[in-house]
Amino acid sequence: LLTLPSKNVTLYAANIKYTPYGEDTPLKALNKRDKLISKGGITVNNALMPTNGTHQITSNIDSEGNYSATYGYSLSNIFQLELLNLGIINNTKNNIHLNKNFTNTYLDENNFGPGKIDGQMGQFTRTAVAHYNFSKGITYDNYYEVIQSSKANITELFTTYTIKDKDFTYVGEVSLEPEEQSKIEYMYYRSILEFVAERFHSDEKFLTKINPEVIWEELKIGTEIKVPNVTPFEIEKLGVDKSFRKDRKLSNRLVIVDTNQKLIAIWEKKKILATFPITPGQEKFIHRGNWVIQNMITTPTFRWDQSMLETGKRSNKAFMLPPGPNSPIGIFWAGLSKAGIGLHGTASPHTIGRSRSAGCVRLANWDVVRLSDLVRPGAQVEMR
Repeated sequence: LLTLPSKNVTLYAANIKYTPYGEDTPLKALNKRDKLISKGGITVNNALMPTNGTHQITSNIDSEGNYSATYGYSLSNIFQLELLNLGIINNTKNNIHLNKNFTNTYLDENNFGPGKIDGQMGQFTRTAVAHYNFSKGITYDNYYEVIQSSKANITELFTTYTIKDKDFTYVGEVSLEPEEQSKIEYMYYRSILEFVAERFHSDEKFLTKINPEVIWEELKIGTEIKVPNVTPFEIEKLGVDKSFRKDRKLSNRLVIVDTNQKLIAIWEKKKILATFPITPGQEKFIHRGNWVIQNMITTPTFRWDQSMLETGKRSNKAFMLPPGPNSPIGIFWAGLSKAGIGLHGTASPHTIGRSRSAGCVRLANWDVVRLSDLVRPGAQVEMR
């Protein structure tokens, strides 16, 4: 009904409500001014104009966090409409990125993982919003509600983290070659930047962007770093070779692995509790069907077998890789009743949802560690 051409953004549209079967307001001949407005790009269907003398306000928020509102009134049968506020038009300042960050942080804190927190609203954020809304009985694309909840519950977008001496015990040199990796005791983070990024569910580029004054290669103990305000993934509290037993409640939940949407969902009866983005296996290696979680353990070792990764068949040439955050299976393993297949972490969280694994299901380390709080051995797994 209404289009506003802009050099910088796509066209905006505003809907005008009317009473069905109501009497149309006859339109008088347009004067010179009204003709100019019409030629300028504003067009209103006569049948949808408010009754003469009435007023009307509409508002809208889109998936990018842009607010728009219109105030319309009918006077002498010529419909007048004024734009009250637009999120972006002709370089007007806006709060889009603020909304994105609030939303991503809020979703992450509520176990509806948006992927890495990097100030963007991508595919995983939109998917997380849809599932969060479903869990609350809200229309899947209602961004207004989730943004308002985000702002009500997240008081600060960022916090600070002070670099500690023990942080550097998780940082070390790690070769890219499996044979060399098998000779070391731990699959370390390769830099303190990588350590901090994973700790706060982010990526290295975003941390560098929000800390422009920090020289990461020269980082010292006691340095304060600006980080996303999320519950940190504290690797030092993870435990070594910690296993998890069955639980009367958690073992009765259902895990759905959706290889098309690239997400894992945790269900309790008819209620969805959590979703996290994943990297599924290559199509030829996906084992669709119903399975059961057999075991769960922290800091697993990994048998690296090139033949197994490429063809699905074991060979005699393999290397046993030590545990650690840069292990190909990350720092957590949930083995399924299908031999050799499991839900596990990753050494490359930035690739989640953007690549394929050899056959298992990969999650970011900060997401996969939450599984033990949501499900336990005995839980059913449906691979779709």
